Amino acid sequence: MIARLILSSVAVGITAYFMDSVTIEPWWVAVIVAVVLGAINAVVKPVVRLFSLPITILTLGLFSLVINGLMVLLCAWFIEGFKVDGLGSAILFSIILAIVNWVLNMMFSNDEK
Repeated sequence: MIARLILSSVAVGITAYFMDSVTIEPWWVAVIVAVVLGAINAVVKPVVRLFSLPITILTLGLFSLVINGLMVLLCAWFIEGFKVDGLGSAILFSIILAIVNWVLNMMFSNDEK
């Protein structure tokens, strides 16, 4: 669990480093962002997805990107030191974060099958 938190924090930091429209200062705020974003994705996101199911079906799932961006903006609203310029930047941040998180998990996963 601690390893997953560290990987998520590093992924948040890497993603913010490569995006000019997202700032995280000081560096330890990335850990807080990882924790809060995980909590938001576990608690708030399922409710939002349930209520937005018709529009998600209508857009063939593309509205899920907007939901992810809104979750990032909600996280930025809660955390001082984490700034996102707008919804477009939040959507791009969530996409890049998912890719970076996936790559880091593939690199450092110790699951042998």
